[in-house]
Amino acid sequence: MNRKVNPSEVLLWSIAFPGFGQIINKNYIRGAFFIGLEFLINVNANLNMNILYSFQGKSVQAISVTNYEWAMFYPCVYMFAIYESYLGAIEKAGKLPGDYLSLPFVCGAYFSTVAVIVSNLRTEPFVIPPTFVAIIGIVIGVVIGNGLRQLLRRKGMQ
Repeated sequence: MNRKVNPSEVLLWSIAFPGFGQIINKNYIRGAFFIGLEFLINVNANLNMNILYSFQGKSVQAISVTNYEWAMFYPCVYMFAIYESYLGAIEKAGKLPGDYLSLPFVCGAYFSTVAVIVSNLRTEPFVIPPTFVAIIGIVIGVVIGNGLRQLLRRKGMQ
C-alpha cells in the first residue's frame, strides 16, 4: 500500500497521541520513542487521573494527584512530537513547510508549560481544572505563535 501522506491527517493523529504521527510517516523508531516517552511522563505525572478529575470538575482532586515535577515535561514533548511528525508529513508530501513553521508549536509548548506551572494555584471558590489550564495555554501559544509567524513571513525576515 503506497498511500500518500496527508499532513493534516498526520497532524490530527499526533495531537491525539504523540508518536502516532511518526508511525503514519513510517518513522517507527521515532514513533515508538515518543509513545514510550508519553507513557513515562504520563505515568510519573499521574496525568490520566488529572485528566479524569479535570473533566469531572473535581479540580482540587486533579491538582492533588498530579506530580508537577513530571507534568512540566509533557507540553514540550507533546508539542515537539506534533511538530516533528507534521514537518515530516509535509516533506513526504513533497511540499515546502514555509518559514517559521515551528513558531506556533514552540509558543504552544512555552505557554502550556507556564500554564502547567500555575495550574495548581487555588483561587477559591472557583478553581479551573488543571487540564483545561494547560489546554488554554496551548491554544493561546499556538495563536500567538501563528500570529508571529505570519508577521515575520510578511516582513520577509530571514
